[in-house]
Amino acid sequence: MKYACYLLLLICFFGAALPAEASVCRNYQGREICIVDIKRSAKNYWEYRVILSVDGVKQPLEVYNCRSHSTVKQDGRVLAFGQNNPGEFVCRFFNKK
Repeated sequence: MKYACYLLLLICFFGAALPAEASVCRNYQGREICIVDIKRSAKNYWEYRVILSVDGVKQPLEVYNCRSHSTVKQDGRVLAFGQNNPGEFVCRFFNKK
């Protein structure tokens, strides 16, 4: 009986799977960009809500509009993709053709 309890505890301990936490990382124009969390808009399929890590520094949530090539910051400002903008990486990564 004692061994059955130990066996049951071992099965319970190793049987519980922990959620995997992986991020997609790429070297893009000399910087390491990792997508920590991404959600595609259900209404506007060309918009992505993304949390990025650029060179190991976690960025705040931003909305990337791949149709108009713009970024909506948390404070509501809308900025066009500039040179070396991570938005180009996000849009190219998920819109491969």
